[in-house]
Amino acid sequence: MKTLFNKPLTNKKTLPTSTAGSLPKPAWLAEPETLWSPWKLQGNELTEGKHDALRLSLQDQQHAGIDIVSDGEQTRQHFVTTFIEHLNGVDFEKRKTVKIRDRYEASVPTVVGPVSRQKSVFVEDAKFLRQQTKQPIKWALPGPMTMIDTLYDDHYKSREKLAWEFAKILNQEAKELEAAGVDIIQFDEPAFNVFFDEVNEWGIACLEKAIEGLKCETAVHICYGYGIKANTDWKKTLGSEWRQYEEAFPKLKKSNIDIISLECHNSHVPMELLELIRGKKVMVGAIDVATDTIETPEEVANTLRKALKFVDADKLYPCTNCGMAPLSRKVATAKLNALSAGAEIIRRELSASS
Repeated sequence: MKTLFNKPLTNKKTLPTSTAGSLPKPAWLAEPETLWSPWKLQGNELTEGKHDALRLSLQDQQHAGIDIVSDGEQTRQHFVTTFIEHLNGVDFEKRKTVKIRDRYEASVPTVVGPVSRQKSVFVEDAKFLRQQTKQPIKWALPGPMTMIDTLYDDHYKSREKLAWEFAKILNQEAKELEAAGVDIIQFDEPAFNVFFDEVNEWGIACLEKAIEGLKCETAVHICYGYGIKANTDWKKTLGSEWRQYEEAFPKLKKSNIDIISLECHNSHVPMELLELIRGKKVMVGAIDVATDTIETPEEVANTLRKALKFVDADKLYPCTNCGMAPLSRKVATAKLNALSAGAEIIRRELSASS
């Protein structure tokens, strides 16, 4: 039986809340409300500042009543490139402009040789987080397909070959994170919402390679992106129904991934698509990260009620749609409070009806 921090999952709190990943960084560490913001500190001050920010982020989550906590991605500039920076075979000085997820152009580093990992990337940070709390902790890693979509490949000349190499590297990192006490390892795969043929031909298989041999819980986070203009503009082109999840869900249901993390609140995703993954645990995004408007607890509860028609209560994890790094800390904290309060409304309803 898999456990959360050595406690059987069957004994865990009903509807445990979580976040999809990033939370805003304090202004003394990086530029607020900005992705890829450069650090404001250097050397030992930066190391200490990152850990101070991690502690603050954890405290914000705890005060808001979040059940499965994370580092808020305080020690990394970006959810993909910070991991890649620590690998061999990628030249960050040799840059090319590519279209990321068929959506927006960006200057990215180049794969110039065989990719490999000399040492762990996040394990020391994960150990630090583990020392700060006895709550279950979740750690996010970029997924193989999203990693290849954030690079220019001048070596393998094959998206699939490069993805398999990244899957092996991610598996090494994931096993060390598990040993450091991480309860849930999440792989961020927004690319799963775009490259449907590749997802089904080899993307999910690569993801299963990345989780091979893990005993902790595993999750895949598939969203429609941060609340930045490129993503919100793209969403406007998707019509009145967003059925992208329909492409990957059947194969994901058969996969070894334990939890599927999704965007549900204020989206045009038909909730009935969750029926395609019935039996899986689902992190239901009940907080919109593309607006500063604070959800009411009842709005959160309403999203969860809709999801409960297709997800069993013991498999539903209330969550945010995506990371909240581009938001202000004040807004993000208020949204976390709303998430907890909305989940508590549903817990009471479930208790009253049982």
